[in-house]
Amino acid sequence: MEPGLSAIMSERRRLINLAYRLLGSLADAEDVVQETYARWYAMSRQQQDAIEAPGAWLTTVASRICLDQLGSARARRERYVGEWIPEPLPDRAETADPADRVTLDESVNMAFLVVLEAMTPAERVAFILHDVFRYPFPEVAQIVGRSPAACRQLATSARRRLRESQAPATPRADLVRDFKRAWEAKDIDALIGLLDPAVTAVGDGGGRATAVLRPVDGAEQVAYLFAELADRRPDVVLFERTVNGQPGLVAEHAGGVVMVMAFGVTDDRITHIWAVLNPEKLRPWLAG
Repeated sequence: MEPGLSAIMSERRRLINLAYRLLGSLADAEDVVQETYARWYAMSRQQQDAIEAPGAWLTTVASRICLDQLGSARARRERYVGEWIPEPLPDRAETADPADRVTLDESVNMAFLVVLEAMTPAERVAFILHDVFRYPFPEVAQIVGRSPAACRQLATSARRRLRESQAPATPRADLVRDFKRAWEAKDIDALIGLLDPAVTAVGDGGGRATAVLRPVDGAEQVAYLFAELADRRPDVVLFERTVNGQPGLVAEHAGGVVMVMAFGVTDDRITHIWAVLNPEKLRPWLAG
């Protein structure tokens, strides 16, 4: 093994963690990390030896690739069929390759990622690098291509967005379990009792699976939506699983995962349901 190779490759997991938080997609994060390493190995040995901090170099390159992708992603998502939800993550124990495991903390829960989607690319990169990965603003400035003062303002703006979003709390496992039982029983009254009156349910089929094209609002409307789903797909089996580090549900059919659901709650009522059905986003769950 060439000198320094193990040190370079040991950065992979941290880069995957960074890119997933920046892009909201594990598949895109893996592509970014692959491109980052391709650029490293495209350099001569002399050029590599001249880099004093290879880890910092890799982080800078990966972050800039993500920044470019975030800019183009907005245009792609305007063409996306229906709503776009970040790619859900299984519990790390269910991920085959340890280097590809994303650390599951509050910065990857679905509610947090959804708020990140509303930020500008520069806000998102500055905030994640500084507030989540603890890079000082002078280093963030070099990556983003703005002054440290400008990056500080970007992070401040991002924090304000998070505060204003009033991100829902972590759902309790028993609340998710009660929702599962009420859904399986097609018990409309029980479902309504678990839902906040202003609950919002969002589905992401990406044009590759049947899903509601627009958010469904209101406890009664959402309750009837899920009761109808239970009627339409009686052969689907529900399991309680960890989704982005929080209690969630997974729907399986014929042994394969067909939907992953994340929840947001306020005052022990479900306020948000994010249901991902796009099979391209369910790839990390197939080995589970």
